[in-house]
Amino acid sequence: MNSVSSPLACKVNNVFIHVSNLEKSSEWYSELLGLPFKKDKVQSPVYNIPVTSKTGLTLDDHTFDPEFILNPSDHVLFNFLVEDIDEAYDFIKSKGITIVREIERIADFAYFNFEDLDGNVLMICNC
Repeated sequence: MNSVSSPLACKVNNVFIHVSNLEKSSEWYSELLGLPFKKDKVQSPVYNIPVTSKTGLTLDDHTFDPEFILNPSDHVLFNFLVEDIDEAYDFIKSKGITIVREIERIADFAYFNFEDLDGNVLMICNC
């Protein structure tokens, strides 16, 4: 295989999610991921979720962009990885979060889709 020269690193550095209410979304994502939430750390226009992976997760309310119109994504933006898909599904259901695609199982792979507070579709999968 030939390599191609590129100034871009071969990795995703950060994922941005556009939200309508930064404080509510920051608390929602923190609770979803089992992270402590400190309201005093939320400062518009963005809030960086303190994830433990190399890829970051930033919520953006576009405070400084009055022309911005939020259009939630109806297709999957990214996925969260879990070991037990059924446990994750039960957890999401217990939080009253809207499931938009039930668990699909393909051999050892399983996933389902759900919505955040603004209607952005996210996925949870086991690999």
